[in-house]
Amino acid sequence: MITSARRVSPDKSEVRIAFSLQDPSDLEDAEDSPRSFPDLEQRLQPVPPCGSLRESVQVYREHCRMALEFHQVKHEISLLEDRKRELLAELVEDERVAVEIARLEEEFHVLSEENRTLLTVHTERAQQLETLSLTNQSSQDSS
Repeated sequence: MITSARRVSPDKSEVRIAFSLQDPSDLEDAEDSPRSFPDLEQRLQPVPPCGSLRESVQVYREHCRMALEFHQVKHEISLLEDRKRELLAELVEDERVAVEIARLEEEFHVLSEENRTLLTVHTERAQQLETLSLTNQSSQDSS
């Protein structure tokens, strides 16, 4: 058990703090934790713990864990934003293709109708030609 006594000012009474370090490896682990997180503003960087206070080490570890989680979430957001841009580009392309398909379908219907009309006219003209040929052949046979 470690005890610390401190007087804040001469007119104030002494403050006593007592704590114990049950597992000294906690302090060593805190030294191994990363000390800088580039994604965080400088003012949000974890402050290295006071090596003799277990609570300080725990707060530092929690802060590092949250900073790491923040980095992971920020990375995931970046990936999702990239995917969103890809999907929006695909959507724009799909809409362009849909407009082109609609235009081609309309053109197909117009050309199909024109083809039916031309086939009808061709059939009528072929029949007229046949009739004229027969009429002409009959008049030549009779002369």
